[in-house]
Amino acid sequence: MHSASESNQFIWKTSSGMWAFVLAIAVLLGITFYAGIREMIRFWDVREEYSHGYMIPFITAFLLWQRKNILDRTEFSGSWAGVMLVLFGYVLFVLGTLSTITTIVQYAFLVVIIGTALSITGRDGIRPILVPLLFLVFMIPLPSFFLNNLSSQLQLISSELGVAVIRAFGISVFLEGNVIDLGSYKLQVVEACSGLRYLFPLMSLSFICAYIFRGAFWKRAIIFLSSIPLTVLMNSFRIGVIGVLVEYWGPAQAEGFLHDFEGWIVFMACFGIILIEIWLLARIGKNKMSLRDAFSIDMPDPVPKDAEIRKRQLPKQYLAAGGLLLVAAISSFFLAARAEIQPPRADFASFPMKLGNWQGKSSSMEKIYLDALKLDDYILADYVKDGKSFTNFYAAYYASQRTGESAHSPRSCIPGGGWRITSLTQHLVDGAISGGAPLRVNRLVIQKGDHKQLVYYWFQQRGRVITNEYMVKWYLFWDALTLNRTDGALVRLTTMIPPGGDVAAADKQLAEFTGEVVGRLKEYIPD
Repeated sequence: MHSASESNQFIWKTSSGMWAFVLAIAVLLGITFYAGIREMIRFWDVREEYSHGYMIPFITAFLLWQRKNILDRTEFSGSWAGVMLVLFGYVLFVLGTLSTITTIVQYAFLVVIIGTALSITGRDGIRPILVPLLFLVFMIPLPSFFLNNLSSQLQLISSELGVAVIRAFGISVFLEGNVIDLGSYKLQVVEACSGLRYLFPLMSLSFICAYIFRGAFWKRAIIFLSSIPLTVLMNSFRIGVIGVLVEYWGPAQAEGFLHDFEGWIVFMACFGIILIEIWLLARIGKNKMSLRDAFSIDMPDPVPKDAEIRKRQLPKQYLAAGGLLLVAAISSFFLAARAEIQPPRADFASFPMKLGNWQGKSSSMEKIYLDALKLDDYILADYVKDGKSFTNFYAAYYASQRTGESAHSPRSCIPGGGWRITSLTQHLVDGAISGGAPLRVNRLVIQKGDHKQLVYYWFQQRGRVITNEYMVKWYLFWDALTLNRTDGALVRLTTMIPPGGDVAAADKQLAEFTGEVVGRLKEYIPD
């Protein structure tokens, strides 16, 4: 290594041979992670929350180029820690590919990129470019089950805060879950209005702002972290404003171009608030600065004409990392041939409408819900016994959950309909046997006003009955790895509890119906 005083007298340059090796590594990365990259780009296309993903690689490239002066004065020493990181990324890649869980493959891609960079630059070289490389994490979509749960929670929060805004204008409004009832019009806060479309782009933007900002670390942390509550508050304010506009100028204010345009206004307002925040942070503390000094983008200086040019040598650690990537690229062809197994099953359309003494009538869901659930098959039917005992039966089947599309937990969805969960327990159902053992379900008592319902639900996945949502994800990974299967279903049974009625009587009724249903499911939900 060379001292700082010496480093100003010469510039390190990368030879053409070394650039050729870098290009070869890039090609190997593309071959190895092609499936994960393709799925990531598809996600950018279909999910507006990540439509900014196309910009992330270009922004990262700019931030790396911005550090050119520092890199030119840094000798690349290589690092075996980078090789080990590449090896770890390769293991993740194999696990993700064998389990057919694309998210793991995509994070493995990022790990390998950082490991490859570390293997060539060494510790001194990675420091100035580590944050720009970490910025790439914002292009990788979070798992769909996490996004769905997060969206459900944000819908409820935005609805409550939006109603508070509407009431501040003296307008009478009633809230049921995520449905805002204005009397003449019901404004539903659907998934698209949860705020995720602002949250992830704004978090990415605030991360860049925090990186560029020249203040203390705690100020940078505030700039980045404040984007989260800011998005929630501003999205809630937007919903409230839409409600006010609908009240005075009609339902057209909640639809079409105006609705989308309001979204752009909110996003730009959020960014404007972040800029104000940066200005305030620059003017407080010991080291006060102007906004221009605290928040400016430096461009690389031209190479001094009298600087001594030295050629970098290709570190042996980088050669080792390249060898690992060659193995990964070759193995990717064999791993890609492992097609996921989707066992044969009967369609729910053939599910019997007569179960013992119960007579059923099927119904269908609206397209807006089908688009959100992304299921492959389902049944939604009301069963009646003796003209008075009523039970609703719903099951959603997913032939593949490899890309993260999976059953939405009722614990997340029920509050969206305005229902409050008053009781949640694990429950063994009398007389219901699944897989040779008593059926264990999640038992919920829910209430909306004076109305009460009893709900049983469980996840039936590849021969298992699971009640814990996190165990569902673990077995999804494990079965994908060992069985090459990710199919599964959610089963939910619901009955009403009459005003002043006995919950024990509702339990008895639902247990009887569960015993009739559970024995029939094997044909429709394969073990």
